[in-house]
Amino acid sequence: MPTDCVPIRILTVDDHDLLREGIAALVGAESDMKLVAEASNGQDAIEKFRVHRPDVTLMDLQMPGLSGIEAIIGIRSEFPNARIVVLTTYTGDTQVLRALKAGARAYILKGEVHRELLDTIRAVHAGKKRIPPEIAAVLADHAAEDELSAREIDVLRLIATGNANKEIAAQLSIAEETVKSHVSNILAKLGANDRTHALTIALKRGIIEL
Repeated sequence: MPTDCVPIRILTVDDHDLLREGIAALVGAESDMKLVAEASNGQDAIEKFRVHRPDVTLMDLQMPGLSGIEAIIGIRSEFPNARIVVLTTYTGDTQVLRALKAGARAYILKGEVHRELLDTIRAVHAGKKRIPPEIAAVLADHAAEDELSAREIDVLRLIATGNANKEIAAQLSIAEETVKSHVSNILAKLGANDRTHALTIALKRGIIEL
């Protein structure tokens, strides 16, 4: 790289010290990149972004307090041109879609960081988007399916914590028949045989978390 080039300024956001240290080592070995700040949670990420205005932000999704997706939304509400790369262990299509809808420009599985990170940072800095083929395939598999409504997701979460239809109805202040209707819709949309199967699918796809 020519010595007069300005390095890509990077903010890393993850609650695991080891991952941040690994990224710092990878970035530190590159002449066209510079790690300008690190954050361990979503709120800290927003504050660090305001201070440092990085060119590319590497964002974990699952963190204590403010989640990665909430942090992406917060950053992009103030800085619409922020370029954010999601780093995660999750391959579920729902998590990917949430991140992309929030404004992420690339998605990397943590197991592929050493192989994919540097090229992805350069691509995103150049204005491109990057989604790994295996994740794109998962998205394509579910592209034609109806999304669960917010209320259906509420019902699914309550099923996951062991509530029967009557208990769900009481907690959501709706009729038990309405709960049964929601459950039927959930099974149909997810292609599930029963409630347990629906939970398995929902967890795998990142629709709900335990």
